[in-house]
Amino acid sequence: MNALDLDYDLKNLGRIEFRKKPTAAQLEQISQAFAVYGIEILSDQQGVLVQRIKDAVTVLVNDAEKSRKYNVSTFLSQELNYTYPHLSTVFSEATHSSIENFVILKKIDLAKHLVIEKNLTLTEIAHRLNYSSVAHLSAQFKKTTGLTPSAFQRIIKKRKERGITP
Repeated sequence: MNALDLDYDLKNLGRIEFRKKPTAAQLEQISQAFAVYGIEILSDQQGVLVQRIKDAVTVLVNDAEKSRKYNVSTFLSQELNYTYPHLSTVFSEATHSSIENFVILKKIDLAKHLVIEKNLTLTEIAHRLNYSSVAHLSAQFKKTTGLTPSAFQRIIKKRKERGITP
């Protein structure tokens, strides 16, 4: 972007704001350069806000301290400077799903990662992800993946024994 002589500010969660609107040619050059790294430019406001919600949820779920300190609605409202009902409406209109469902999917993805990479117990994972109990984690895990966490752990263990990387 410096090579294109663009005036910009780096914002939190991977956002860039241009002080002066780039030309179509400049945007195309930026888009091509970012595509090499798997980065997509979002230009519609609704899409940008949805991506910011997803990014903020990812930060919250991955940070055990923050997820114990904040509930999702408070965290998103503070981080994004919008009311939670507004964020929820925009998210559900764009994705046809709720923020709450997205949070569950992110938590289950992290739970799978913790089983595979960290070899944590279900009790440790439930505590890390701020679940009220192992039973609650197990119920959401099964609903989301079709497997119980124990069955998932057994599959991963067998794959590791066979030298198959998960």
